[in-house]
Amino acid sequence: MQKNMNNGAVNEFEQAAWEYNRRKFLRAGSVSVAGAALSALMSEQAKSDDKVGKRVGGQDGVPHFEPKAKRVIYLCQSGAPSQIDLYDYKPNLLDLFDEDLPDSVRNGQRLTGMTAEQERFPIAPARFKFAQHGESGTWISELLPHTAGIVDDICIVKTMHTEAINHDPAITLMQTGTQLAGRPSFGAWMSYGLGTLNEDLPTFVAMTSGDGGQPLYDRLWGAGFLPSRHQGVKFRSTGDPVLFLSNPPGVTREDRRGLLNDLSSLNKIRLKEKGDPEITTRIAQYEMAFRMQASVPDLVDFSDEPEHVLEKYGEDVNKPGSFAANCLLARRLAQRGVRFIQLYHRGWDQHTHLPTEIVKQAKATDQASVALVNDLKQQGMLDDTLVVWAGEFGRTVYCQGTLTKTDYGRDHHPRCFSIWMTGAGIKGGVTVGKTDDFSYNIEEDPIHVHDLNATLLHCLGIDHERLTFKYQGRHHRLTDVHGNLVDKILA
Repeated sequence: MQKNMNNGAVNEFEQAAWEYNRRKFLRAGSVSVAGAALSALMSEQAKSDDKVGKRVGGQDGVPHFEPKAKRVIYLCQSGAPSQIDLYDYKPNLLDLFDEDLPDSVRNGQRLTGMTAEQERFPIAPARFKFAQHGESGTWISELLPHTAGIVDDICIVKTMHTEAINHDPAITLMQTGTQLAGRPSFGAWMSYGLGTLNEDLPTFVAMTSGDGGQPLYDRLWGAGFLPSRHQGVKFRSTGDPVLFLSNPPGVTREDRRGLLNDLSSLNKIRLKEKGDPEITTRIAQYEMAFRMQASVPDLVDFSDEPEHVLEKYGEDVNKPGSFAANCLLARRLAQRGVRFIQLYHRGWDQHTHLPTEIVKQAKATDQASVALVNDLKQQGMLDDTLVVWAGEFGRTVYCQGTLTKTDYGRDHHPRCFSIWMTGAGIKGGVTVGKTDDFSYNIEEDPIHVHDLNATLLHCLGIDHERLTFKYQGRHHRLTDVHGNLVDKILA
């Protein structure tokens, strides 16, 4: 009896020792893998003379097929531009001014808390003139004279729709594929899948412009549950474009290099102890920051741009942080191999005084957006660059608040809204989708946010169902469990 007990104790001890050694081996293996990844990254950086165009990182087998686009410039119009006043021409509404929106049109659909208690829903026609432009004969509002000049290069989608009826969940859905905060953004997914084309700049850059409006949270360009190296880097409009880019007074570049070498040694010791892959990311990001000290000042210096190019972007191009300046900076980033460039412009949330306020936003964005497209085209880059102009939802045909002949406001409308896109893989000179006479419901070709993202990924050579990341026991993707390709958009 005692002998059996002793044998049992010995067996338990041997089992525990075996388990301990197994875990130790696995930890050492993870450190080796992480170290190998870091070593590969550093050696690749050391031997590359041409910093632009050579892919580093990304997932094996991605792209899944031959891509048409290498990069994306996403012009996000935060606050939801009114499709009725910009793109979705409804001339018959003029005869229905101040009449109640028929119940059969609204059909009991969800309202926001801002208009749910209104006694009536008076129709507010656009007070801006529309005209046809280009060989395609596309209808465009007088608010967008520059966009009118490129209608044969762009694809306008009039039938985008979403479930989200408030700004934060709506823009979060547009950027991350879900209304829940904390998931990876489009740019992070692209960085994860395709890697970088320039080792001296981030793979993903975000910029903001516009006064007031809806808040923009860093999570909109975050990495979520992906490794943190894939998150977007926000460029600021004042001071250093990136925080702490400049060395403190009295610290030379050689001093910084020595400090980073020592810090890297300490991090490698920590990596060996813990095996945490985020430590590898931290080491690589410190190195990236050091290289950016040399690459970013040249990037944001427009002095080498010809005067005629600056004039195309408009008078605000020399104002740091303006939409025009950010558009020119987007082109310069694209030239240097940055994969995903996200511009956010705030101020489109026009619940009141829309006729006055929308003029300001159109003026701030129309010329620069088109200058960017034409600039890319002239540089021969539009063939492999995807440009998207989109808000998070649309606006209602009925007025929020007091309606007059010259003044009105519009509430949120997720049922249909308009966007445009152009460039690599996109069919130009076409309008996709049809809404009803009130720009309230979709009659033909509904396109959901997931369908849009699936189609954009397709242009990048990515099958949206195959680019996944396992987190909390489930394989996640940008389009969740949804998304269909929109063939009418594709060239």
